[in-house]
Amino acid sequence: MTAVASEGLPGLVGRTPLVELENLVAQFRGRVLAKLERFNPGGSVKDRTALSIVLGAIRRGRLEPGRSVVVESSSGNLGIGLAQVCRHHGLRFICVVDVKATAANRRLLRAYGAELDVVTEPDPDTGEYLSARLRRVREIVENTPEAFWPDQYANPDNPRAHRRTMAEIDRALGGRLDYLFVSVGTFGTLRGCAEYVRERGLATRIIGVDAVGSVIFGQPPGPRLLPGHGAGVRPPLADAALADDVLHISDAESVAGCRALVEREGILAGGSSGAVTAALLRYHARLPQNSTCVLICPDGGDRYLDTIYDDAWVRRHFGDVRHPGQEMTTEAGLGTGHGI
Repeated sequence: MTAVASEGLPGLVGRTPLVELENLVAQFRGRVLAKLERFNPGGSVKDRTALSIVLGAIRRGRLEPGRSVVVESSSGNLGIGLAQVCRHHGLRFICVVDVKATAANRRLLRAYGAELDVVTEPDPDTGEYLSARLRRVREIVENTPEAFWPDQYANPDNPRAHRRTMAEIDRALGGRLDYLFVSVGTFGTLRGCAEYVRERGLATRIIGVDAVGSVIFGQPPGPRLLPGHGAGVRPPLADAALADDVLHISDAESVAGCRALVEREGILAGGSSGAVTAALLRYHARLPQNSTCVLICPDGGDRYLDTIYDDAWVRRHFGDVRHPGQEMTTEAGLGTGHGI
């Protein structure tokens, strides 16, 4: 068979692997699979969002390659996705980050040619960096000719991209998916997947995985350390009715979920992936026998080596974090497992 070349960078986005997780949940009489979005060219599920938003804006005449300037707020992954897509299409890109953006992500953004604008103080009213970043985006757009703000938190091209994510899962499983575990941030992935499920009348139940301290599902705001999971400002794309159930996972549980995933399956994944893993390990006892479950794992763990996978950093922030137990009896507890 002759190999077919992809149609440039856009042809590499999507078609990520769906991998069976055979060791994650002992004695679970069903199937658990992971959609590994780290295999997108920029390393995360946000490549889908970035490509959909940029191509949509070009088609509508809102962006002109070689002339327009894209300005967006990002904690890391969307910025990297936009940086590569903008470079491919000859678009200048200004990425507004805050001081919590990792050094590795900043280096990646600069390598792609992005210009970084760093917010150093949180919003005085909300205490959130997101609010401050969004205010800075608006300032730059107002003062930059030919500037375009993708607004990932409200842009319908965001969830539109993830209808394809769900379509890939649906085709791979022949419509036989019972539970989909999805982390939330902008709400784009969950919304796109849920809309696909409902439009096609699938029986799949959508389990939203939010962060403790996130306001997306109406919980009180609180401190969060892991970027990209949850939000301090409820995004316009959010619609609680699209989730059939919601679990709130703490940063410590997310770290423990990451550690469980790499030790039991050999998969090095990021914080949001740890959150959906922890959610499954908390939730699996409720699932009917022979259920098929998919975890959407948004990115890999190589960008978290100085945090989630650094024992000293974890002990400093969380103490002795243990894996979410397979015999978990309380929703907030962490069960037995090897300590870090």
